[in-house]
Amino acid sequence: MRLIRLSHRISAFIVTVETGLCAFLFALAWAGTSVAALPVQLADGEPLPTLAPMLERTTPAVVNIATFTTVQVTNPLLADPFFRRFFNVPRNRSYRRTQAAGSGVVVDAKRGYIVTNNHVVQRADEISITLADGRTLQATLVGSDAQVDLAVLQVDADSLSEIVFADSSDLRVGDFVVAIGNPFGLSQTVTSGIVSALGRSGLGIEGYEDFIQTDASINPGNSGGALVDLKGELVGINTAIFAPSGGNVGIGFAIPANLVRVIMDQLIEHGQVRRGYLGLSVQALNPKLAEAFDVKSRRGVIVVDVEPGSAAEAAGLESGDIIVRIEDKQISKVADFQSQAAMIFVDDKVAMAVLRNGRARRFKLELGEDKLENVPGERIDPRLAGTKLQNFRNTEETAMGAGVLVTAVSAKSLAKQSGLRAGDIIVEANRVAVGNLTDLRDGSRRSARQILLRIYRSGQYGNVVIR
Repeated sequence: MRLIRLSHRISAFIVTVETGLCAFLFALAWAGTSVAALPVQLADGEPLPTLAPMLERTTPAVVNIATFTTVQVTNPLLADPFFRRFFNVPRNRSYRRTQAAGSGVVVDAKRGYIVTNNHVVQRADEISITLADGRTLQATLVGSDAQVDLAVLQVDADSLSEIVFADSSDLRVGDFVVAIGNPFGLSQTVTSGIVSALGRSGLGIEGYEDFIQTDASINPGNSGGALVDLKGELVGINTAIFAPSGGNVGIGFAIPANLVRVIMDQLIEHGQVRRGYLGLSVQALNPKLAEAFDVKSRRGVIVVDVEPGSAAEAAGLESGDIIVRIEDKQISKVADFQSQAAMIFVDDKVAMAVLRNGRARRFKLELGEDKLENVPGERIDPRLAGTKLQNFRNTEETAMGAGVLVTAVSAKSLAKQSGLRAGDIIVEANRVAVGNLTDLRDGSRRSARQILLRIYRSGQYGNVVIR
């Protein structure tokens, strides 16, 4: 399976555009007829069904985003001190300018707030916005969240149009939706389809996954664009496509509007997402485990570990508890638990319903901030035992931003044998962006089989696999 995020790197390319509006399906649905061909005119002189009026109101709020990033150019030969000394090569750094494109949605016209994907603007040192009316504006990054892949930008401009948020919890499979964006760096494009599935997870795209799946055609450059309903209200932000052959096969994914709204509010208020830390590790409840724990339900997740000093321990949760509900959300699988965890923030009071020894129990968790700064690796993940880790923020003028610095690695540790070294900076774990120790912990726990680390070492990126 190949999943493609939809920002578009600017380069030479060949464009093939296939767009179409499902007017035929809409006509059948609205006219209540079973005719096989689209009529030239409906009964009583009624005009043909069209989405044009809705789109005329909605499309001005979808913008084109162009980002510019300065990256350091490295040559493996120049990393060799002997080569540099033999050929008397100066140690000057060289840089190049890269450009990428994506889409964004104006959600607050008065204050100039625009929502897009984090991967569209990540590491950009200049962000340019082009509005539907042709105006080009410089945008500032308000904040971003790599775990959900969302970012908020702000522009100073008058006469902006905005899209109103819908309640994405009301979506049903089969609802008509329309995707709006700027694919392949082209001007605005509109495609239509239906909601194919809800609550998609386990795709390996982000740390927290609860996607809307749609067959509306979305392509590279659509990242951060709008997925709207037939009223023109925002139901999701387009993020990725499933592309086994590299092209569009009608399987796209969008972040639900309800999740977008709460993450956006956090980013606007704090400049970052201040997630509360539950202090729980969970696993799926399968039929064998349900039988072992003597419960009839096959829905829920089992608590396998409660971290000392955490909110979960303070509330009284124990290993072996089966979580069946968080607030008003039923928890049927691990993805449900993770999607709820994505919307739990510092100072929240969270109601949790569990089964313990076959009896229903209720707990109230008071969430605090997880203040991981400098810790032994085993606290993050047992496979990182023998390492010392600390939060790292780059102050040099390179594209490499925040991450986790490996300050020490024991000679006999699994990490050392796998190739991890002191001085390495971890920037991804199991394909999840790592900006701090909390991100590293969340990413490492996504796979029980291995930890795939992307590291920055001596001016170059590389990968380390720890099994």
